[in-house]
Amino acid sequence: MVVIATHNQGKLREMRELLAPYGIETQSAAEMSLHEPKETGKTFAANARIKALAAARASEKPAFADDSGLVIDALGGEPGIHSARWAGPDKDFRAAMNRIQSLLVERGAKTAEQRRAHFIAALCVAWPDGHVEEFEGRVDGVAVWPPRGTKGFGYDPHSVK
Repeated sequence: MVVIATHNQGKLREMRELLAPYGIETQSAAEMSLHEPKETGKTFAANARIKALAAARASEKPAFADDSGLVIDALGGEPGIHSARWAGPDKDFRAAMNRIQSLLVERGAKTAEQRRAHFIAALCVAWPDGHVEEFEGRVDGVAVWPPRGTKGFGYDPHSVK
């Protein structure tokens, strides 16, 4: 059994879908009533490590965590590791996307070149003894407006054209 170190239902659903073909039994940190640690890292990988290690140590089982977000060049890398915080306590990603669009317009970012963006996803598997394995991926694209599509959650409709 692997603990999926998240309290985010969208991420939990995606992670379970990814692990299901391998017959991996999972339980989420939320389902186990595990404490949600503060994400104090300076990188996506550091935040994934914080969450995975906290869940592994608390549950005494291997734990899997991710941290991901949208990075927009014209905004100096924002929202970056603060992507979820930009959506506020109610996780209003539509409002966050509107804020991004307003900031891009203020900065005169109209062309695809000026609106370059990428998603970063960092994954970490941690064991109770402190051993970790980390992975990071990046998808390059463009922050598009208006948002497109209905699949996914968070910033998924906003970028990568």
